[in-house]
Amino acid sequence: MKKIFKYPAVMLAALLICSAGCRKDFEKTNTNPATYNQSTFNPNYVLTSAQLGYTGSTDFSYDTWRGNLIYCSTMMQGFSTVIGYWAGDKYMLNAGYTAAYWGFSAGTPTGGDGAYPEQVRPIVDVVQSTDGKPAYANLHQIARIMRALIFERITDLYGDVPYSQAGLGYYDKNYFPKYDSQQSIYADMLKEVTAATAALNPSGDIPTGDVMYHGDIAKWQRFGNTLILRLAMRLSKVDPATAKTYVTQVIGKTMAGNADNAFILGDASGGRTTINRNSQILLGDGGQENFYVRWSKTFIDLLKNSNDPRLSAVAVTNLYVDDATKAQNPNANSSAAVQKGMPNGKDLSASPTLAIYSDPSFSGFTNYSSPAPGLIKRNGPTFVLTYAESELLLADAAERFGIAGSAATHYHDGVKAAITYLSQYDAAATVSDAAAETYLTAHPYNQADGLNQINTQYWLLSNTMLDFYESWANWRRSGFPVLTPVNYPGNATGATIPRRFPYPVIEAGTNTINYNAAHNAVPGGDLLTSRVWWDKQ
Repeated sequence: MKKIFKYPAVMLAALLICSAGCRKDFEKTNTNPATYNQSTFNPNYVLTSAQLGYTGSTDFSYDTWRGNLIYCSTMMQGFSTVIGYWAGDKYMLNAGYTAAYWGFSAGTPTGGDGAYPEQVRPIVDVVQSTDGKPAYANLHQIARIMRALIFERITDLYGDVPYSQAGLGYYDKNYFPKYDSQQSIYADMLKEVTAATAALNPSGDIPTGDVMYHGDIAKWQRFGNTLILRLAMRLSKVDPATAKTYVTQVIGKTMAGNADNAFILGDASGGRTTINRNSQILLGDGGQENFYVRWSKTFIDLLKNSNDPRLSAVAVTNLYVDDATKAQNPNANSSAAVQKGMPNGKDLSASPTLAIYSDPSFSGFTNYSSPAPGLIKRNGPTFVLTYAESELLLADAAERFGIAGSAATHYHDGVKAAITYLSQYDAAATVSDAAAETYLTAHPYNQADGLNQINTQYWLLSNTMLDFYESWANWRRSGFPVLTPVNYPGNATGATIPRRFPYPVIEAGTNTINYNAAHNAVPGGDLLTSRVWWDKQ
């Protein structure tokens, strides 16, 4: 898990000497009017960079590894592992890991890993550099939508964060951005996405750097409205009036089917730049110990006990030939009958209560269920937002607020889409429409337990999307499914599932005044157990 420096010492020294000794008339002597500058550079390339950054850090997936997998996946009992440094389902605080998604200081104009340098900075560049330019009108609106998508995840993880001034260091020379309240961030994101989506023009420019929809403006319109739906429903407890207003605004305008699903394909030949980030870790690039990651017992039991047709599509046993070599087995077993999830909160100790070897379920690591090969291909998709999510959120809105039509209809369509979309991973993961309908007939919508059903299905969907950030966010919003916490010795939360990530301590030294104000203002303290604004009890 140690970070590898990107440059040899000699090269770094040369760069430092150059930076110290080449400043006189630097701009005049080093600007070639025939080369790229802000007036000639094509911002489409920067959009690509921001979109790829959203799927994971280019420097060995540190944010995905630590934020999505080590913490969110195991806290939400989607995955389980016995590796000691995977602190999520043991509710331990590793400040370096919880800070990984944030990255370097929110104000820095230089590079680095994490959301602020690899997502915020480039997307703000696109927004700024395309503003008022007719040739980039649609690109500008897409960048505004992407900016909200990026900040939604950041604020959901940490709460109040640098927003209005973040990424603008190059433009306004403010390298120490203030922390905006999450309430004001959500208000602005809803306003921005609404305006940007309305301004998209199918007859206008086609952004060539869009690796998500490849410039399909009609799909971006449906994406924007679906994002408004998700943003609005985050507020369902803390500000139901605003939630209802924005949900009502997008009824009939959200995604229309799985063909609208937003995802970014990896490229196995693209090296670190475009490889699928979840796959990079789960296939062992970060160390063979990551082979010990398995589907959680909570997840597998829920699928197995309800005869869910997704089980044999997303899980296999005996993915590896044996516990020692970790060579993949081409004949892994996808039979639903043999799938078995690993309990959360276990380790490799000799403790009779904590050791996985002492658990009654243990019969060898290869007999626990792994993600199916089709879900963890290096060139596979990273799902961003899906039709199934939109339908389940509409079902929640219908049940909770009495708007958006029939909760039962949206539930049916959402669950069916959540089952059948799996073919977009790989043909081997295909589940037929008929199998989905059989499942829904056996498990119809029950209004008396509606919110539990809807949000448990949302949890199952987010887990199969490997979007554990979203699984955690919606669980905090809705309270479903009801998960039984683990009680690992020495945990930092009093044996409760964490509610937010603490602020990165690097901010204390780089953005001191603003960090101190935000750090001291967190209700309950800057802890794993504190709640973000919309996470109302």
